[in-house]
Amino acid sequence: MDVEVLVRDVASLDPELLQLPEVSSLALKDNPGIAEQLYSQWLSLPETARLVKSLVDDAKAGSPLSRHGGSNGGNAAASSSLPSMFPAGSAPPLSPRSSSGSPRVVKRGGIGPSTLGSPLKLVSEPVREVIPQFYFRNGRPPPMDLKEQCLFRIDELFSGHVDGLQVQEFKYVTKEVCKLPSFFSSSLFRKIDVDCIGTVSRNAFIDYWINSNIMTMDIATQIFTILKQPDNKYLTQEDFKPVLRELLATHPGLEFLQGTPEFQERYAETVIYRIFYYINRSANGHLTLRELKHGNLIAAMQHADEEEDINKVLRYFSYEHFYVIYCKFWELDTDHDFLIDKENLIRYGNHALTYRIVDRIFSQVARKFTSKIEGKLGYEDFVYFMLAEEDKSSEPSLEYWFKCIDLDGNGILTPNEMQFFYEEQLHRMECMAQEPVLFEDILCQMVDMVAPENECYFTLRDLKGCKLSGNVFNILFNLNKFMAFETRDPFLIRQEREDPTLTEWDRTGGNQKTLGFPMLFKAACEAAAHIRYCFK
Repeated sequence: MDVEVLVRDVASLDPELLQLPEVSSLALKDNPGIAEQLYSQWLSLPETARLVKSLVDDAKAGSPLSRHGGSNGGNAAASSSLPSMFPAGSAPPLSPRSSSGSPRVVKRGGIGPSTLGSPLKLVSEPVREVIPQFYFRNGRPPPMDLKEQCLFRIDELFSGHVDGLQVQEFKYVTKEVCKLPSFFSSSLFRKIDVDCIGTVSRNAFIDYWINSNIMTMDIATQIFTILKQPDNKYLTQEDFKPVLRELLATHPGLEFLQGTPEFQERYAETVIYRIFYYINRSANGHLTLRELKHGNLIAAMQHADEEEDINKVLRYFSYEHFYVIYCKFWELDTDHDFLIDKENLIRYGNHALTYRIVDRIFSQVARKFTSKIEGKLGYEDFVYFMLAEEDKSSEPSLEYWFKCIDLDGNGILTPNEMQFFYEEQLHRMECMAQEPVLFEDILCQMVDMVAPENECYFTLRDLKGCKLSGNVFNILFNLNKFMAFETRDPFLIRQEREDPTLTEWDRTGGNQKTLGFPMLFKAACEAAAHIRYCFK
């Protein structure tokens, strides 16, 4: 009867329980009949019968069983040598049995390993690794040592000011504790002083800067959080105006503008327009945190805070760059209504542009005008145009002019579209007694210059991958720059190689002689006089 039970139970055996080193466990799993035959053959051996009888006798006599299934009695010798079907030294271990009597019960009933001990390998429970918290809804809390250092410095700056610090005294906190540019002092002060009481207490600053975990954010996120409106997830042009006003009031390089508020306002507007031109790549007027992090505005702000000569801060804040832009606008705006029409713009750069490209600009295909008057460029629109025209190496400029040349808006520039614009250039060269260059020759030159993926057309990706792609647009609609490129000075080539980080605008934007300084100076004086008259 016991043998029948054993034979019946073999069907539920896991082949790995046999632990036969001579036979692959994979082979036993694929062929369960082999395990059944081996088990049946093992039970039929005479040694197995004697071993079973010995174990039964010991159990009846009440003798304790040893760890390996043997006993401490006289039959221990019988159990020291297990019968085997394999050569000596390679015998498999005795098939384990649970206290419930069947491996099937162990497998299906969920009972643990046998208390008698088993030669089987016990699979330990996986160790649970405690993963530290990596997401914090309100930002990562500051480390204790950093928090203590910050609190120590705060105590020093707020010492003796029981009622808190006023906005003039808060600049040291902004610079030394927050590590932000000093001209963010007023914006940060108003962000904390929500009740507009005129002072910021120590506890109020700690609640905002430390307890809100703002101090652990990167500087771009800190500036974004300070400037943006509470309900917005982006920055607008209005959000930058308080920062520019404080910069104008405190920077030593802009001190000479204290008596001319009209120029201060235009300077602040120009800086903001330049920021959104380069940083707001979506061109929707909503500057996101991602765009702020990907741009170079933070580095430019830090440079402006450390540099006393504002004209050395070429990115965004240079007064000379503003001066050139504003005077160019004033020079073209003959009736001084702060609007420019087609006839005004065609005079730009000593009539450098063609009529066809000016028509495309006023079609607003590249950028919608902010002016409310039909067929008129406002000052902001002119700033975008001039930056695109004078710095064709930048991606915003390439995107601007690509849309202008792409007549059908299919995302590629075909030879027919480029020839449409070059025809006027060719006619102008003939009128100026210049040797005309056929379009077929120019097209080969542009293909060699850009090296597009498909020589039948240019894509925006092709132009962005070429450092000389700006010259393609000069060839098509700016005759002066086209001729200057053909006969350019070797000194300029060497200058470009010495400092490749400078853009074309950086090299010429602050050079008033290059853009006609005497005429610009005269225009600036007229502009200042007219603005003062309007403010009376």
